[in-house]
Amino acid sequence: MIPRRAFVLGSTALLGVAAAGCSHPKGITQGGNVRLAMVTDTGGLGDQSFNDGAYRGLIDAKKELHADIAVLQSRSAADYQPNLTVLANKEYDEIFAVGFLMARDVDEVASRFPTRNFAIIDAVVDEPNVASITFREQEGSFLAGAAAAMATKTKTIAFIGGIDIPLLRKFEAGYAAGARQIDPSITVLVKYVGSFDDPAAGKEIGTVLLSQNADVIYIAAGKAGLGAIETIKDRPGVYAIGVDVNQDALIPGKILTSMVKRVDIGVLTISKIAATGKVPHGHIELGLKDGAIGLTDFKYTRNALTPAQFHELDVLRSAIIAGKIVAPQTRDELATFKPVKL
Repeated sequence: MIPRRAFVLGSTALLGVAAAGCSHPKGITQGGNVRLAMVTDTGGLGDQSFNDGAYRGLIDAKKELHADIAVLQSRSAADYQPNLTVLANKEYDEIFAVGFLMARDVDEVASRFPTRNFAIIDAVVDEPNVASITFREQEGSFLAGAAAAMATKTKTIAFIGGIDIPLLRKFEAGYAAGARQIDPSITVLVKYVGSFDDPAAGKEIGTVLLSQNADVIYIAAGKAGLGAIETIKDRPGVYAIGVDVNQDALIPGKILTSMVKRVDIGVLTISKIAATGKVPHGHIELGLKDGAIGLTDFKYTRNALTPAQFHELDVLRSAIIAGKIVAPQTRDELATFKPVKL
């Protein structure tokens, strides 16, 4: 359910991976009517994941709204509040905070700058000048788990998360449930890196999971995830599943699909509201039916599944949108999930 004061999103076509390129603290500007800025999390631009997805939304606003845009990159969590404060002092019309780890800092800075407008992704901050954007990641993860269960030959699949927190457990629970929907006997291994920006640790965990016979690994770990993806590069018969943006082309033929989380849609929508002079606020929750969550088109891996299996994925997607399947978002909900007869 979309909470009170939520915004209604229009659907847009699926975009590819967002590439980056702004150095801290220089902004990217081009003459326009609305001024937009963004603070990245510690993964920064170039993570080929969450931050790049948000940045793509800013680029779209630059093109569609002729907006002035700027990005400040955070090298550590200690940079969040100073970066937000710098932007608040520069009279931007909307300031985006990328990631749940900035929730406390957004709350603090928004209360100190009541005439500035902020938006945070993946967290809810209850301030009148803050828009909160969250996603039903469990829905797309359910489809990713179903696809993994269809593709596995070992009947062992895995999930790698960045940090073991409720947000990432939505990915974990949805993925395991989707696999169970296809084959209740499948083994789902779960590991957390403890970081979003440690590729070496991600690679080490990926190697461990491969040694435990996992042949499809769903990776939601930011830059740490890039290290895990690297482990499958030269392993025959093994796939990764990407996340947040379309990562399929990172290693063509080895990324089964990507669970795309359209952060760019949220950023662009808030930007359009800001461009009208209105104050975006409240909570948006986006999922499959909004076109903000979903799988990529298996461009490089069409032979991994049969036509009947692709049809089954479509049926599952429709069932989630219709409410016939409710993807679990916690471990407790996963424990009670039973495959649904369709």
